[in-house]
Amino acid sequence: MKNTPWKQGKGDVVREFTDACRKYGLRIGLYYSPAQFGSKQKSQTDYDDYFIGQIKELLTGYGQIDYLWFDGCGCEGHRFDTARIVREIRACQPEILLFNLWDPDTRWVGNEAGLANSPNPLTVLVDPDGKKQPRFLPAECDCRMREESWFFSDRDADTVKSLDELMGLYYYSVGRGANLLLNIGPDRRGKLPARDEEALLRFGDTVRKSFSVSLPCKSAKRKKKLTLSFETQLVNHVVLTEAIKGDNEIESFEIRACPFPYGDPITVYRGTTIGHKAICPFPTIRTNKLEIVFDKEKAVEAKLFYLPRFG
Repeated sequence: MKNTPWKQGKGDVVREFTDACRKYGLRIGLYYSPAQFGSKQKSQTDYDDYFIGQIKELLTGYGQIDYLWFDGCGCEGHRFDTARIVREIRACQPEILLFNLWDPDTRWVGNEAGLANSPNPLTVLVDPDGKKQPRFLPAECDCRMREESWFFSDRDADTVKSLDELMGLYYYSVGRGANLLLNIGPDRRGKLPARDEEALLRFGDTVRKSFSVSLPCKSAKRKKKLTLSFETQLVNHVVLTEAIKGDNEIESFEIRACPFPYGDPITVYRGTTIGHKAICPFPTIRTNKLEIVFDKEKAVEAKLFYLPRFG
């Protein structure tokens, strides 16, 4: 920044970002790329020293940093002293969460399209020392608001995602127990582009309107079955939340609706893992009772919704 005209070279963009997050009650995450862009002349040891120097600058002097997002792209061919780097990071910020690399607390979902698979387990097998072992690693789904680049461009404003696609991403990420990271590149003013901002606000407003108020119902749990009873009405969504204590225990479940006015329950949805949240959409049906049968006896919270789709 000191080599730019911004604030006469005295600006601190990290300071302004962290101050703004705290002003609005947001936790703070920083992105760091370990790749040696422009530093290929350094030895591996010298580059590790350079790496640690930058990380220490980011993790000291700005208060608590909650999340450090490591990008693995461009790291091929370099052998980092990962034990030393992780030790330094956690010494600077003992409560920090790390994304994906070396000593992770969260994992990359495996694509940059914002889509989690089903099942989407919270615990996966990792192989840090040649010995596979289970580790609690919730998935994060990263994707772009635009199609072509993570950064701002004048060329692709027409590719800003529609509300329909953004809601689809929400179902495939948050709705499958993952975290959604939606990238928007700031423009030349340092602000969100107008079209991207409008799409983001409509997206957030739609999520809130859709899932803030659930339909009233009574729930009764017996062993592996949870029964929801309510006044006869149209329903087409159930949102499940599993009590998480270091793992997700539910691996499969089935939602059955009792036809109105009579008849045996029919299956309207089959699911796998739940974790933090499982959004379960199914074709609209009129009923007054749903039965949710799990593969294990576990505490699960269920909410009921009807979201009109066809006017």
